[in-house]
Amino acid sequence: MKSPLKSTYLSDYLKPAQIVFNLKATSKIRALEELLDVLFKQKLIKNKKLILTRIIDRERLESTAIGHHVALPHARVNTGGDLAIAIGKSEKGIEFDSIDNKKVHLVILVVWNPTLPGLFSHLFAGLAQFLRKPGFRQRLFAANNKSELYNALSEVELLLPQEDKIISRASLLWKLQEIEIKKIKAKKEQRKKLGEQADLIREELDQALIDRYDRLMERYGFAVAEVDMGACQGCNINVATQMSSAIEGSNDIYICENCGKFLVTSKNKKK
Repeated sequence: MKSPLKSTYLSDYLKPAQIVFNLKATSKIRALEELLDVLFKQKLIKNKKLILTRIIDRERLESTAIGHHVALPHARVNTGGDLAIAIGKSEKGIEFDSIDNKKVHLVILVVWNPTLPGLFSHLFAGLAQFLRKPGFRQRLFAANNKSELYNALSEVELLLPQEDKIISRASLLWKLQEIEIKKIKAKKEQRKKLGEQADLIREELDQALIDRYDRLMERYGFAVAEVDMGACQGCNINVATQMSSAIEGSNDIYICENCGKFLVTSKNKKK
């Protein structure tokens, strides 16, 4: 069975020009602006103001400083490509409201395409695997120049979704529904883990979709229904033949005209 993930390295998305070895910024927002300027000059992003606003909004929800002097600010915005990364190193450190109250010396800023849900969580997992190693972090902080820093970062291996295996937004909603139904019967420890998984999915989806999803869940107990044999399994009413065909493999959102639930292709559908 072909894996839905492809192995790649951070250096596939990061070039030396995207690294600021000595950040001039002394505050969080200035550091974000400085890194976004780099991405703009490299033509990896277009709208700096919009992206900065998105990142600041995310920071207000919860700081992306993960401890050990590292921060991972990010935004889900159309970049024109798949992924844009800029990295800055600060000798003096920057106040970032870190969970361990320590100043941040390494800022890894990530902007990714909205059509690639799940991408950031894979990227984060790959980075975290390396960043949690004290020896690797020390190599980053002790780098004497941009070249040494780049060479160390180039070792970070990532597992990203393959283009033909990217999860659709409707499938993400289906997965979110499965997780939240499991939470009802789960034990306390399991609920916490399931909650974290649900939060990751929610972060990947548009707020308008989440709002509609939450209203349906509150009213009916489920918000996403399968289409099997041409019928919505939420209300057992046939959907338009054209819609039934279009749903399969699509990244678009389809809604049952009768019951208003989101629609996904049945897992039992014969290939």
